Amino acid sequence: MLSYVLINCHPGSELDVISEIKSIPEVKEVNGIMGKYDIFVKISSETPDELDLAVSKLRKIKIVDSHTLPVIFGQGGSIDEQ
Repeated sequence: MLSYVLINCHPGSELDVISEIKSIPEVKEVNGIMGKYDIFVKISSETPDELDLAVSKLRKIKIVDSHTLPVIFGQGGSIDEQ
């Protein structure tokens, strides 16, 4: 199960947020981006419960302003085989 999370954070805090996000085991990729959002996060989990746990860890980061959570199930050559 793949999820892509787009995050806004306080200006100037991007590197701190990225560093904290990297410590979450379910996070497979994290990058700073330019545009409407500041950070792109790719999460991979085996179950919806693992996904919920990873997202709750993201939400606990104090300098995160907002996030969206489009969840993609096995589309576009993802690692999911179901």
